[in-house]
Amino acid sequence: MKLATAFLATALMATTAHAQEPIRIGFITTLTTPAAAIGNDMVDAVNLAIDHVGGEIAGHPIQVIFEDDGLQPELGRQKAEKLVRQEKVDVVSGFIWSNVLMAARRTVLDSDTFLISTNAGPSDLAGKLCSPDFFSLRGQNDVVPMALGQIMNERGVEKLYVMTPNYSAGTDMAAGVENTFEGEVVGRDFTKWGEDPQLDFSAELAKVGASGADALFAFYPGRAAIFARQFEQSGLADRVKLYTVYTFDQIALPTLQEAGIDVALGSVTVDYWSPDIDTPANVKFVEDFKERYGRLPSNYAAAAYDLIPYLKAAVEQSGGDIKDRDAVREALIRADYESVRGRYSLARNHFPIDNYRSLEIAPDANGAWSMRSDGLELAGLVDPYVDQCGNDS
Repeated sequence: MKLATAFLATALMATTAHAQEPIRIGFITTLTTPAAAIGNDMVDAVNLAIDHVGGEIAGHPIQVIFEDDGLQPELGRQKAEKLVRQEKVDVVSGFIWSNVLMAARRTVLDSDTFLISTNAGPSDLAGKLCSPDFFSLRGQNDVVPMALGQIMNERGVEKLYVMTPNYSAGTDMAAGVENTFEGEVVGRDFTKWGEDPQLDFSAELAKVGASGADALFAFYPGRAAIFARQFEQSGLADRVKLYTVYTFDQIALPTLQEAGIDVALGSVTVDYWSPDIDTPANVKFVEDFKERYGRLPSNYAAAAYDLIPYLKAAVEQSGGDIKDRDAVREALIRADYESVRGRYSLARNHFPIDNYRSLEIAPDANGAWSMRSDGLELAGLVDPYVDQCGNDS
């Protein structure tokens, strides 16, 4: 009898200990360099989401290990290796930059660990290098500029100049806008990027002015103030309409407003998310983020926030065991949770099929510059690489 009681107690202790094992998430982002503003926004959003779900998934506490990629692909790969080999995480997530994600992907996927990007969406991972264990919470890089190209068609743009940094996301963005834009592309510039990026755009902006373009498409994440100031100083704003993606966001706008760079006002961007989306999940996210951190969240924060309820839903709807990879993978594919963007689905390559909104930079009711919908929406855009993906689902 004593032996049976002791065995039962031991079994209960083992069961309790197993139930309390944390679900470990490795989150790679940029926490140093000027781009740390983006990474910190993502970290804040993840921490808020953990509080919103009660800090647990299927009875397991959530443990997030944040790592800094320093804006360097090789450092990002090293941090991914640390997370899967030393920390034994269940999921690796985050990733602002496509070149960092591409450097880290094999380390994660070869270790049979789920890889969930909250921002970067390189074309290779949407097509020939897609994986059953890779998922994205943002559209593939081409899709946002594809939507913007359609917006420009609607607005009657005839001649377009394209400027992006010369790395994988930059070339994807240029390809995306040119995929759908029906007018004439009168010039292109791919500027130096990386540890020593080009920060003087005067020569390129002079070429824009000489090209006869009536619109400029620009993609300069983390360089908004520098780019906007030089665009304003160039005198182009009176005759060239500015269209951007991932440049004038909620992280950049307070700085631009404080600096009085008025050229941002009235510029047009497009995204799957904006602070004024009226879904219950988004209203709570925006209000609580603003109350806790004293600022509006960015699109980077919105996707990072979604990671936690998305993973919680997948694990709990698949039976509660994150080690049951087949079941969790199937649940991740179905994306059955309340996203801040509203309902959406995944394509075969596990990138979202989203609705996109035309957004204009304008003051909100309190005078703060913000992104707001100008009423034009595009439904169900799919990236152009999905047919190259061999995933069964």
